[in-house]
Amino acid sequence: MAEIVYLNGHLVPRSEARLSPFDHGFLYGYGLFETMRAYDGCIFRLDRHLARLRRSAENLGLAHNVIASPPSVIASPSPEGSKGAAKQSLETACLQTLNANNLKDARLRLTVTAGEGDMTPDPTTCSGLTVLVTAKNLIPLPPEKYELGFKAVLSSVHRNSQSPLSRLKSTSYLDNILARMEAKAAGADEAILLNERGVLAEGSTSNIFLVSKGILITPSLESGVLPGITREAALEIAQALSIRTEERGVELNELMQADEAFITNSILEIMPLTWFDGKPIGTGKLGQLTKNLMAAYRKLVTATMGAVPSM
Repeated sequence: MAEIVYLNGHLVPRSEARLSPFDHGFLYGYGLFETMRAYDGCIFRLDRHLARLRRSAENLGLAHNVIASPPSVIASPSPEGSKGAAKQSLETACLQTLNANNLKDARLRLTVTAGEGDMTPDPTTCSGLTVLVTAKNLIPLPPEKYELGFKAVLSSVHRNSQSPLSRLKSTSYLDNILARMEAKAAGADEAILLNERGVLAEGSTSNIFLVSKGILITPSLESGVLPGITREAALEIAQALSIRTEERGVELNELMQADEAFITNSILEIMPLTWFDGKPIGTGKLGQLTKNLMAAYRKLVTATMGAVPSM
């Protein structure tokens, strides 16, 4: 069947989806996005993804247009287009996109931009938001990859902790892309960014954690990192397991001398980080604390999915 996307109030075949060449998300990167993971037809922590999007929209001056409830219009995909459309929430837009594609385990992306405007970078010329939801089938990485862990390199790109974009899931994503290009060129899985002060920030598409003497340590939000949804879950799990945690400035040598390390994002969940810049972290193998957190995260997903009905 044809891939279905949600665009500006309607579910339509991908081949029929059209974006304006004057959309400020395209011209200037004036927009936001969320990447989410669905398990068995349920989107994990969708409410928290949408809450982060709303907070970010307020910071970018988009909230007055967008994300009032209900923020969007949804119609079943049909030749009639908008006939029978009814206002629904962004939550419903995501769930209906998932179901329209007959997907159970999937990667979803919700993108919100300032919409069409003038050629000048003046947001007041934008007439209305662009809201796009896409969903793709997700085949998780094999268990063996989680046993081996990821290899990472240090990126030459620096995160600016003073930039308002450092804590937003912005469509201005060029720094991340450049860092990922460096990782690929080095034959690594991920690139780790420092901030302008030379302390650890995050990966190109992930948050980073390290374990030292039984303490779970992660860069603070003040280091210029995205408040990741999976990062938040990992900290909650650690607290539940009575693992001491620290959110603070983290020096690069702490990572190199760590007993264990891992990265987090919604698609990877918790991925061990076993090598950095060609050297092993700890033993260079999956560590026990990381293994315990991975198992607890899977239990959290199972428990959460069982409590959240799909559409």
